[in-house]
Amino acid sequence: MTIANLPAIRACRSAWNKGRVVGQKRPLMPKHVWAIRVRLEIAENHRDLALFNLAIDSKLRGCDLVKLRVADIYASGQVKERASIIQSKTQRPVRFEITEGTRKSILRWMEEPLMVGSEYLWPGRFHERLHISTRQYARLVREWVKSIGLNPTSFGTHSMRRTKVAHIYRKTGNLRAVQLLLGHTKMDSTVRYLGVELEDALAISEAIEI
Repeated sequence: MTIANLPAIRACRSAWNKGRVVGQKRPLMPKHVWAIRVRLEIAENHRDLALFNLAIDSKLRGCDLVKLRVADIYASGQVKERASIIQSKTQRPVRFEITEGTRKSILRWMEEPLMVGSEYLWPGRFHERLHISTRQYARLVREWVKSIGLNPTSFGTHSMRRTKVAHIYRKTGNLRAVQLLLGHTKMDSTVRYLGVELEDALAISEAIEI
C-alpha cells in the first residue's frame, strides 16, 4: 500500500514582529531629548552623550553617523560649526550644523584615551572593527529611550534622524528646508518621511468643532 507524502509537522514559531511596533519610528519630543541628555551627563557617559547629541544635530542615517571620521567634524583644534559629508545611500553631499552643546560634548569625548590616534569618531572596541556598527548604534538608541521609560519598540535610529526636522516642520511648515537638511532629492520623499499630509489633516480636523 502506497503511503502519501504528508507535510512535515513543525513547531509553531512566533512571528518575528510579535509585540513590536512596525513601520515608521516616532521622533523624540524635546522633553525626551533633555531627559536622555541629563541621564547620560549624570552617568558621565561621554561617548554616548556626544553620539546622541550629534545624531540629533546631524540628522544623518545610522550608516553615515557611525562612519564619521574625526576629520569630518574637527579641524584646527576645534569642532566645526558646520560640516558636510557624502551620503552612502545617495552619494550626494549633505551639510549639517553642530550646535555649541554638541561641540562641547564631542570635545570632552575626544579627551578619552580610546580616542587617541583614532581616525573614526566612534571607534570600535576591537581591533578588527574600525568603528561601531549600525547594529550597535541601534542597541544604544534602545537603551537611551528605555532609560527614560519609553517603549523601545516605538523608537529607532531613524527617530534620531527625524527628531529635529519634525520640530522644524511643526514650527515653520517649511518643507523645502527639511528636504535640504535630510539630503532628500525629491520633495515626495520628505513628505512621506515626515508623514506631514496626515499630520496636517489631523491638525485641521482638531481645529474644527461641529
